[in-house]
Amino acid sequence: MFDVTRYATAAQSIIDAGRFLYDRGWSPATSSNYSARIDPDHVAITVSGRHKGQLTAGDVMVVDLNGRAVQSECTSSAETLLHTVLYQMFPDVGAVLHTHSVKATVLSRLTQGNTLTVEGYELQKAFSGVKTHDAVLSIPVFDNTQDIPALAEESQAWFREHPEQPGYLIRGHGLYTWGKTMADCLRHVEAFEFLFECELETMRARP
Repeated sequence: MFDVTRYATAAQSIIDAGRFLYDRGWSPATSSNYSARIDPDHVAITVSGRHKGQLTAGDVMVVDLNGRAVQSECTSSAETLLHTVLYQMFPDVGAVLHTHSVKATVLSRLTQGNTLTVEGYELQKAFSGVKTHDAVLSIPVFDNTQDIPALAEESQAWFREHPEQPGYLIRGHGLYTWGKTMADCLRHVEAFEFLFECELETMRARP
């Protein structure tokens, strides 16, 4: 069982995030998926295939940390395990956002190798725990796959070794990031998008 009031609060934060991210062009149509922790054992998450700029309470369901639906006949996102593995690993994570912006998608395809390295930007301080621009942000880039359990295991193994990093890219797909609160998580999305745009503009400026 889960607390209905806490579910309602989590669901509203997801609905509000969806409108914001859709308006910014970072979650077009039915792409993307969002979640928020209800309690140590339950997560509110978007129902599969719902338009993220038009979410209502009926578009948010509950799953346990193994990704199983709780008191619902709906189907959660196909990528639910990519959310729940983060809640399992990091007990202080309160929200996870997956977006499909053009910049994240293009940059993930242009990145050589499995890591995008960003350094020297003042806005890196937007990420929790980062106190200076003089730091290196290593963003893993995982190859896209429809084998979500395998990708969940791969991401889990990487973040066991690098727990301080705030997000990752899936090549040709999009961004995953998280935070203690939905506000923190949205701040991380904005910071990543700014950094991605800077990196793409730098590439364009090179001879």
